[in-house]
Amino acid sequence: MAEEIEIMDAQTMKRALTRITHEILEKNDGTKNLILVGIKTRGIYLAKRIAERIKDFEGIEVPVGELDITLYRDDVHRDTNENPVLHETNIPFSVTGKHVVLVDDVLFTARTIRAGMDAVMDLGRAKRITVAVLIDRGHRELPIKADYVGKNIPTSQAEQISVRLDEVDGIEKVTLIRA
Repeated sequence: MAEEIEIMDAQTMKRALTRITHEILEKNDGTKNLILVGIKTRGIYLAKRIAERIKDFEGIEVPVGELDITLYRDDVHRDTNENPVLHETNIPFSVTGKHVVLVDDVLFTARTIRAGMDAVMDLGRAKRITVAVLIDRGHRELPIKADYVGKNIPTSQAEQISVRLDEVDGIEKVTLIRA
């Protein structure tokens, strides 16, 4: 029987995203050349929430793109004859010369972020790519770190983190699942 422990509720998530937003604005000296790119699926909604906060704080709308990294993954569909399910990447603006903030829900092995960086670099030469995540759980397989972190939650390999968002799941919370 799996045990599920709530790590963050809706208010805690909101505070973490507000802090991440302030950190992004501070490290970028505002919004000039700033774009947010959310990694499907939950990273997109987190990027949109950060953009809403930036608009509230700065009065400026920052572009938000949606990135599907399926074809860039090196750890999915490798040993099977299965064709990956592709979703649409929607980045209707240039990334060249921009500060791109890649946004995802959980940072674990860093393979998703590496795939996201590869996808962004195929679109143009960004001035800088940084990473924002709601949860950093450790266990890197690649030397990639998040620049903006909502919460560090050290986990074992057997544990899982579940991020649930209203837009996708109809509920707001982050849980730790122990087998």
